[in-house]
Amino acid sequence: MRAISHFIDGSSVSAGPQARRGDVYDPNIGRQQAWVELADAAMLERAVASAKAAQPAWAAMNPQRRARVMFEFKRLIEANMDALAHLLASEHGKVVSDAKGDIQRGLDVVEFACGVPHLMKGEYTEGAGPGIDVYSLRQPLGVAAGITPFNFPAMIPLWMLAPAIACGNAFILKPSERDPSTGVRLAELAIEAGLPPGILNVVHGDKVVVDAILDHPDIKAVSFVGSSDIAQQVYARGAAAGKRMQCMGGAKNHGIVLPDADLDQTVADIMGAAYGSAGERCMALPVVVPVGEATAEALRAKLIPAIEALRVGVSTDAEAHYGPVVSAAHKAKIEQYIQMGVDEGAELVIDGRGFKLQGHEDGYFLAPTLFDRVTPDMQTYQDEIFGPVLQIVRAPTVEAAIDLASKHQYGNGVAIFTRNGDAAREFVSQVEVGMVGINVPIPVPVSYHSFGGWKRSGFGDLNQYGMDGIRFFTRTKTVTARWPKGGPVTDQSFVIPTLR
Repeated sequence: MRAISHFIDGSSVSAGPQARRGDVYDPNIGRQQAWVELADAAMLERAVASAKAAQPAWAAMNPQRRARVMFEFKRLIEANMDALAHLLASEHGKVVSDAKGDIQRGLDVVEFACGVPHLMKGEYTEGAGPGIDVYSLRQPLGVAAGITPFNFPAMIPLWMLAPAIACGNAFILKPSERDPSTGVRLAELAIEAGLPPGILNVVHGDKVVVDAILDHPDIKAVSFVGSSDIAQQVYARGAAAGKRMQCMGGAKNHGIVLPDADLDQTVADIMGAAYGSAGERCMALPVVVPVGEATAEALRAKLIPAIEALRVGVSTDAEAHYGPVVSAAHKAKIEQYIQMGVDEGAELVIDGRGFKLQGHEDGYFLAPTLFDRVTPDMQTYQDEIFGPVLQIVRAPTVEAAIDLASKHQYGNGVAIFTRNGDAAREFVSQVEVGMVGINVPIPVPVSYHSFGGWKRSGFGDLNQYGMDGIRFFTRTKTVTARWPKGGPVTDQSFVIPTLR
């Protein structure tokens, strides 16, 4: 059986037969395909030592040369796109076309990071005082780490490691132990691109290594993506250890449908946003909020045939809209939420449970599910289900719809579907959510902006990628310089200096 080891100092590293192991499954067939070694604190120490030794020389390299490595890294990922997508899909379960989208959205941030010579420029003020100039520098932190979730095995690691490395840091990636191979392959390609050994290390593991990362004094910053409860715990522990922390949590994104919306286009958008990647996205759209009963009835009438036409298939099925969920345990959890919705009194319009794919009966497949007449007091509305389940929550007015999204515990993304520019503008101004789409169902910002939610969707002051990513992985040093021209010594002063 295939063994997945750590990647440290430019090569595969194993602790040997005594190491703890985790099972890696193929969700399409429901069987183990590999095992992954789980790191302990000693293995993390080895990765940190490698990173710490390599980082000063990498930081001292001029930014143009670091950018050239990033350009070559981007080229190699593109050249290996098909193989990477199939590897990713085989462990995660998403269809290959979606896996390529996963990689491409990460590549966009690698491309952004290629501009690091410009991005790291500081500021300069000449003549801030008599003979005094003031300027600022952006400098890397040293060693940083990223803890990433199972649902985007390429995109989220690239969101973190690309800006961190381009800015001159060394980086330790802890990918999800459910689909760990993509992270290792990306590290191998980075070495092939010219990245010095030790600058990008990969350690696999569970809570043991996560806690070791959060406690290690030589790791100066940690970026995390996962559930909100864990994100909050990780943020608190890392911050208490004096680290810079950036922790992204869960979501329950709403799609507000106004009476004037183009319903055919809206339904087409909702299909991909709600059911793409089997709903295993923090920016999925699992709640649709039609405004007014007439809108709700018309939307429901169009949703049902569109959902019934969706094709569930294996990852390699080019005609499939989505594949299996990641694990048997996650499938069972989603099915429990569906039953909970029934028990709470929501109307189960389409039940996705019990679906079996011919020839892949042991795979972790769920057909799409649709609930109507869901109310805000229901647990299934309050929680992030993270599966192919869409809920209709009817709102009498647009104000009530905005209130739903604004008062929810999560504040990651929201979308409004309308032809009314004034209504959309007012919506953007009022809604208490971090990322907003106007007729865009999944409003993930482009790479030169930043990604981040509000409330329990994000812990920390800086968002991911874009300029916030550069700020997170650097620290500012401000210099006030005076070059005396000679002459008599000025009197001593015991008050705070000013530049007047």
